[in-house]
Amino acid sequence: MSEPRYKLHWISAVVETAKALKELIGPFVILVFVNGFKGESTAPWYIQYWSLILFGVLLVFTLVSGIVKWRRFDYWFEDQELRIVSGLFVRKKRYIPFERIQSLDYTEGIFHRPFQLVKVKIETAGSSSGKDAEAELTAITKEAAQQIEKEIKQSKKMKVLGPQPALFDQIEWQLIREPEEVQIAQQPAPVIFSMTTRDLLMLATTSGGIGVILSGAIVFLSQIEELIPYDWLFGELKSFIRIGVFVVAILVVLGFLIVWLLSVAMTFLANYGFKVIREKDNLVITRGLLEKKRVTVPLKRVQNITITENPIRQLFGYGAVIINSAGGVGEGSRIKLFPLAKRNSVIEPLQELFPNMDFSEPINKIGGRGKRFYYRFKLLVTLLPIAFVSYNFFPYGLLMLLLLPLVGLHGIWQYKTAAYTILPKQLTMRFRTISRQTVFTEKSRIQSMELDQNYFHRRKKVATLTVNVKSGMTLDAPAIRHMPQEDAEKFLSWYEFHRESTESGIEPDN
Repeated sequence: MSEPRYKLHWISAVVETAKALKELIGPFVILVFVNGFKGESTAPWYIQYWSLILFGVLLVFTLVSGIVKWRRFDYWFEDQELRIVSGLFVRKKRYIPFERIQSLDYTEGIFHRPFQLVKVKIETAGSSSGKDAEAELTAITKEAAQQIEKEIKQSKKMKVLGPQPALFDQIEWQLIREPEEVQIAQQPAPVIFSMTTRDLLMLATTSGGIGVILSGAIVFLSQIEELIPYDWLFGELKSFIRIGVFVVAILVVLGFLIVWLLSVAMTFLANYGFKVIREKDNLVITRGLLEKKRVTVPLKRVQNITITENPIRQLFGYGAVIINSAGGVGEGSRIKLFPLAKRNSVIEPLQELFPNMDFSEPINKIGGRGKRFYYRFKLLVTLLPIAFVSYNFFPYGLLMLLLLPLVGLHGIWQYKTAAYTILPKQLTMRFRTISRQTVFTEKSRIQSMELDQNYFHRRKKVATLTVNVKSGMTLDAPAIRHMPQEDAEKFLSWYEFHRESTESGIEPDN
């Protein structure tokens, strides 16, 4: 008897079409700017309007493609598997065992919310490389999403308790199963962390979103630079500057202020209603106002925990907590558990979530031997562009010499930040590029450890130690640079002794 097959909601055709059109907006805008809406008037009409005709053809093609994807997509449950068939000319079949599914991530976009729909991303322990999940259901009802969760839970319960017993054992089966379900229903999942409006504003104002907007504007301008009348602009600018440098400075500041406000608004909307909930052995993270997202992270897949503090947030005692997960891809691998919180207030919830971890500050410093390595090479590399600019733009190029003390101070800043602590079953590392990062890693989660030394390191008996842990389909590699060689060798000896973890039945979670 064949299992019933389920379809996606028809809005998935609209979503797929909108996604394809979004990718075509940039090329179309550039095409119109370069060629215009209309070509030479002496040419035939289909030559004059060839750019619009091309866009119309692409529009029809993407619309038909979205409808085909919707109509030719089926999923069903069979033999403890989620089975998916899609495609028109090439039928692609994908069978995902329930026991391999690590999490179901939900997203409610502007097309989903009016119809009470969700997009479901299905992630497994070995999700395909890149940024895609193992499978994606573009638009289904919330009831259908709950049905998938129910099928997964029943499959995993059957694996633990065995197949459902015969009819005369049903009463006993219910006595075993129902108390647990009632208890879960009566005890709502505890909220581990949530963000107030004040926290959201602090997060938005100290985020790096302004860099994304500026880089996007620069890329766009670089694509249409041939259309910009530079001679006219510079001529107008010269006459405008005569009005006063102060007015020009005000306009520049206003431009940056608008960009900054845009980045604040984007960050605020993306993280609105941020909440972390613990459901049994999973962390459920929800966020977003216009587009609601729900990400599930199994606790057993967490490989390490990082507390990140950029200079501005560190000044006010704030930081972000990031976890690396072995099972996810894209956003599911490196996840902001607490996007912004007081540094001294994150320890308690982290200790509750990870009771086997020690979140104390690292206490061992680098020592004097490695100090010069933090700034000597950087100063040497900086001298090359300084010499070039100073020679070609003398005497104003000599102002570049001001970079030397800044580079030296940055190296000393990194040196003073670096610290580490080695515990019987845990390694704690602290370092910085610009932001200060404190990484907590259990020994059983470390995939490999590397000790690197160049010629100058060997002379001064220092080394760089790199610790590799799994992060999605790649590796996260925090490192302590220019530490004493004997301490680095102790780290290697500590890591080589794996017998205590294997004897206790704790294996690295690959």
